[in-house]
Amino acid sequence: MIEGVSARDLYGANGVYLEQIAALNPRLKIIARGDSMKALGAEEDVERFEHKMKALIAYYAKYGHISPEVVSQSFASGFEERGAEAPASDKDVIVYGNNGVAIRARTVNQQRLVDQYTRNDLIFAVGPAGSGKTYTAIALAVRALKEKEVRRIILTRPAVEAGEKLGFLPGDMKEKLDPYLQPLYDALNDMIPAARLQKYIEEGTVQIAPLAYMRGRTLDNAFVILDEAQNTTLSQIKMFLTRMGRNAKFIVTGDVTQIDLPRRSDSGLTRAMTTLSGIEGIAAVEFDKRDIVRHPLVKHIVDAFERRDRLEESLKQDKQ
Repeated sequence: MIEGVSARDLYGANGVYLEQIAALNPRLKIIARGDSMKALGAEEDVERFEHKMKALIAYYAKYGHISPEVVSQSFASGFEERGAEAPASDKDVIVYGNNGVAIRARTVNQQRLVDQYTRNDLIFAVGPAGSGKTYTAIALAVRALKEKEVRRIILTRPAVEAGEKLGFLPGDMKEKLDPYLQPLYDALNDMIPAARLQKYIEEGTVQIAPLAYMRGRTLDNAFVILDEAQNTTLSQIKMFLTRMGRNAKFIVTGDVTQIDLPRRSDSGLTRAMTTLSGIEGIAAVEFDKRDIVRHPLVKHIVDAFERRDRLEESLKQDKQ
């Protein structure tokens, strides 16, 4: 019997991994039906096959995916003795998303965020749109949940209108707020199968809510991400940060060039970062336009608006 992994994951789409396993063991006749796999051949070969298969299943249990490279390496010499370690090419993978897609840090500052996570419980990640701040943070959160470092993921955003008024949007309060939270759902949908994500949400293992819903809570054993933090006031961000409970990890992301508050000076993000700098266990990672991993035009768009802002600031100073 196959235990610890679904037969579908082990055999691969259309049995591609099963064919690969059979090809790697030409001296055996391998018969697979559902959760049952049988190997026929010389006793020594069968025993070796059993050890290799156990190592492959152990790898899946630890890393949550199987790939052609992993199948090949699982039948290589010494794989099971190494405790099913990740291949060298897998070392930089944060987590495996749906369909076994490897989610990695793709830029220097994304990797800095991953590195700082291991040494700090609170991290500020600030920078332009498209630089992967939130996506990398959510990947770290999903990994922490899969590896049972935390019991739940909590994602939150301030419900601030970006040029639109909530009151004029259709639906009840949840329907009004969901568009502001959709980017968080999108990232999770890349990393957790839809049915499992829905179950996590129903159980409260994954919670996505407006920032106002955090008031009065103590967040223990949780990975908590505050997104779009540039749209929080200083009192709001203080309220959020003081929710931190035991065994909690907090990441705060934001872009100070996209403040949607009525007065830009009301934003509490940079003031909170300045106030908390130098405290052990708190780190900051500043992303820039070199980290933008969206369409190549996004970098040019960011550059153009930066030039415009500098020109307007210069004209304002000239008038004074």
